[in-house]
Amino acid sequence: MKYCCLIIPLFISNLVNASGSLSITVPDTMEERVKACTICHNNKDRIGRDAYYPRIAGKPAGYIFNQLKHFRDGRRYYQPMAILLENMSDEYMLEIAHYFSSLQLPYPPPEEISMQPEEIEHINMLIRLGDLDRSIPACQSCHGKLLMGIKPFIPGLLGLPLAYISAQFGSWRNGGLMRGQDSNCMSEIANLLTDKEVVAIAKWLAMQPVSGEPDQSELLLPKLFHRCSELMYLK
Repeated sequence: MKYCCLIIPLFISNLVNASGSLSITVPDTMEERVKACTICHNNKDRIGRDAYYPRIAGKPAGYIFNQLKHFRDGRRYYQPMAILLENMSDEYMLEIAHYFSSLQLPYPPPEEISMQPEEIEHINMLIRLGDLDRSIPACQSCHGKLLMGIKPFIPGLLGLPLAYISAQFGSWRNGGLMRGQDSNCMSEIANLLTDKEVVAIAKWLAMQPVSGEPDQSELLLPKLFHRCSELMYLK
């Protein structure tokens, strides 16, 4: 599986060499190997169907690795990802995770979305303070003060399309994301939110400009670390 991304270009190269007309050398680099990934996960503006594919460049390596492993092992299901990863080793997936995590690529501009002032005020409260009466933690508590994530396991929430954020919330709430095999703190939190709050949070996040870097793990509160412990280690 490690060399699957090279099969097509090498096949073409061999055919051309056999004809004696042209020689093509494909470099054996991680950039070349992951081209099958960047077909969907590039850093261009996400519109239409492409809006449902997330940006993974710059995400924490532990987060990317865990998602790859979930797809490979069937805990998270999307058939193209399952096929791509089915024979891949943990070690190679970790290499891929570190490669994408190291990429510093430009983010798309914020989406232009209309929100009512009262919506914005309420969502700002949930983002920064949460709702203790409903056991809803502030989004900043887990995803960092700038919502850019916390290394090495928690992803940032900015620079993602509205369509993708909305779809993820829907999957968390109906159990589709992890196929109901595990209790998960994001599924639990998403189900504590109302339908209107979910829509408004997705809109608010898609409207925000991106700035800053992921925080470090020591900034995560112990009670949240315990609540979401299933996300905090390499499995």
